[in-house]
Amino acid sequence: MSKIDRALITVLLAAALTSAAAQTTVTFWHSMGAVEETVAALTETFNASQDRYRVESRMVGSYNDAQTRLIAAFGTADEPTLFQAEIGFFPQLVGDGAVQDLQALVDPLSEAFVGDFFDGLWRYGELAGGRFGLPWNSSTPVMYYNADALRRAGLQPPTTWEAFAETASALTSRQAQGAMFVGDSWLFEMMVLSLGGELVLEDGTPNFESAEALEALTLLQQLVRSGDLAFHAAGQDTTAILTFIRTRTLMTFASIANWPDVRRFSVAFDVAAAPVPMREGGRVPLGGAQLVVMRNASEAERDGAFAFWLHLMEPEHLATWIEASYYIPVRRAALPLLEDFYAADPNRAAALAQLEVAVPRPRLSAFNAWRRLLDDAMERSLRGTQRPADALAEAQRRALEVR
Repeated sequence: MSKIDRALITVLLAAALTSAAAQTTVTFWHSMGAVEETVAALTETFNASQDRYRVESRMVGSYNDAQTRLIAAFGTADEPTLFQAEIGFFPQLVGDGAVQDLQALVDPLSEAFVGDFFDGLWRYGELAGGRFGLPWNSSTPVMYYNADALRRAGLQPPTTWEAFAETASALTSRQAQGAMFVGDSWLFEMMVLSLGGELVLEDGTPNFESAEALEALTLLQQLVRSGDLAFHAAGQDTTAILTFIRTRTLMTFASIANWPDVRRFSVAFDVAAAPVPMREGGRVPLGGAQLVVMRNASEAERDGAFAFWLHLMEPEHLATWIEASYYIPVRRAALPLLEDFYAADPNRAAALAQLEVAVPRPRLSAFNAWRRLLDDAMERSLRGTQRPADALAEAQRRALEVR
């Protein structure tokens, strides 16, 4: 090897070391366990596309697990740069001053780019006069059903709650219950909104004793008592899914993004999805999360997190994401790339059909605590230890105490 070659190699190595030293690391905590490989692949395509930043994505458990881990990491070296904040937790992070306002980074974006987002999904990250969240994974609840069972019974997917109760009763047998419900506040909110009500008033007051909330909880209790509906408490999602997979229950409600969870099992029947039962004027709550930049991130880390988000928002990357996760595409530009995906199985579009009536969850710091009160109210009522009216009254009283 000549002196010139050795000198050139020395220069190149020095340049490489300088570049590596200048590279900013962005840590990204997420809860996408069912599609962790897809998140890793999107991370790697970003890292390969430029050399200023390196994103390190890490799956940190369910939304609840991630929330607990993040709180423990506040202000420490373990605190991530970018965090996937479930939308019920998102307002609390903003209220606590734990995340950065990204408005200065969003302002230069073109009108064409911003206008390509579905309006409600884009505005979700706007809170307290700033832009604290960035959209990525958004969903709506849908009704999953055993299409074979309904077909054999000569029944159609119910489109009203009255029809849902009748269908659940008609499907119930010694071998199976017609329906199943997980006592999660998001699904209860789904029922209340679909009946035309709301859980929180415009002034931020809890509205847990509304006529629609009482109607929803009473209907669920009646179905449980008649044996037509199996109830599973919040946190028992896996057990609930297994009862559906094993044909012990035949209709249920969950996010469209739960489809990959169902796919992990061997399903011996035709799984289908439909919009949730709806009263005229009804709505459904949006689900999913917002990407947030934590308060202690440096300017370079913040810029890297934003650059990574822009990478995720490329139509081809969104299409890859949707095909793996079944979430709603947040940008219209991704829809043409998904035509074959939705055409192959129209059930995949059940959530899209509800997008025009989808509304944000209450964006209040206190709601993260309030929804636990609703979970408890459902548990007490549907386990038979408290009347629906009393359970909701107690939830209302306790919510006002922590407002």
